[in-house]
Amino acid sequence: MWRAFFLAVGAYCCFLGVEALLLDQAVLKPQVRGGQQIAPARVISPPDWAPWSLMGAGAVVVLYSFTIPKRVTG
Repeated sequence: MWRAFFLAVGAYCCFLGVEALLLDQAVLKPQVRGGQQIAPARVISPPDWAPWSLMGAGAVVVLYSFTIPKRVTG
């Protein structure tokens, strides 16, 4: 169970890193209620270091997840 959890977390981090590498910015929809805009659209721009850090950390966690069964049963 722990192996699957860490594998999923690592893969998710790698996926977010690739996504941040490909996208310059993400614009979220504004909140609208009754035809009137309540909150403005939110723009998210990842910093330059984020894609590489997420992909690197995700890769380390994925590699770590492959060693967990040996440690638990070992």
